[in-house]
Amino acid sequence: MGTVTALWRYPVKSTLGEALESVVVTHAGLSGDRTHAVLDEAGAIGSAKHPRKWGHLLGCRSRVADGDTVEVELPDGASFTAGDPALDVRLSTLLGRQVFVSAGTPAHGTLERAVPDYEGGVPDAVRASAFVDGTGGEITVGTVASGTFFDYGRVHLVTRSSLTRLRSVYPAGDFDARRFRPNLVVDTGGAPAFVEDGWQDRLLRVGEALFRVLVPTPRCVVPTLGHDELMADPGIMRAIAREHRLQVWDLGRLTCLGVYLDVLEPGTVRLGDPITQQDAS
Repeated sequence: MGTVTALWRYPVKSTLGEALESVVVTHAGLSGDRTHAVLDEAGAIGSAKHPRKWGHLLGCRSRVADGDTVEVELPDGASFTAGDPALDVRLSTLLGRQVFVSAGTPAHGTLERAVPDYEGGVPDAVRASAFVDGTGGEITVGTVASGTFFDYGRVHLVTRSSLTRLRSVYPAGDFDARRFRPNLVVDTGGAPAFVEDGWQDRLLRVGEALFRVLVPTPRCVVPTLGHDELMADPGIMRAIAREHRLQVWDLGRLTCLGVYLDVLEPGTVRLGDPITQQDAS
């Protein structure tokens, strides 16, 4: 079915992540992934899905050092350990309000998302509840998956065949996989674009770990934003919206790329590991 060609984790939600050669996968996802987030005093969880409020987080990079210590590198290159008050001060200055890094999810934390201008960016019922906040942006408000900093699935997979297809329909766009913040990037060889659409409910063995494919991944505005050296490009998501909208549960036809996975059996995943379908026992 494919081969793992890239592994990524993002220790602090909505910061740039780190490329890995191997990683232990637990029932909670990739070890060290989204274990922390930046919160504000109102209980909002820092997410570049609301770029006017949190977009500067994509100028920061997080990594795991010395086993389980999370470090954050700021845009000027200064690095701090999560939990260091100096990091909270610097992030508060960067974001223009009081914030702090937390390893604990707030009981009533909110996740804010900008409403995109392309079709299929949010479910119609959600779009109807949108409002303009203090930043002047039209947003919706939801929550993360209970007890986590994940929006939904614990592991996110994209295929190179789908990215290649999107480059063909929008040649001016840079469809670097990093824009889509995957955990697993998979080379599916000669398989057609969006082959992963047909994997829903299948069991996938990847290295030592076993996953269940849950649902196609609805996309937000984040891939249109600047990532590291990748330039901002609103055409990225417009191209996907034209090319690939899928019915997701009862939410309507949403703009999707990649799939979310759940972890059934923990284990180590390495670059180059094959992906095979496993029959349910």
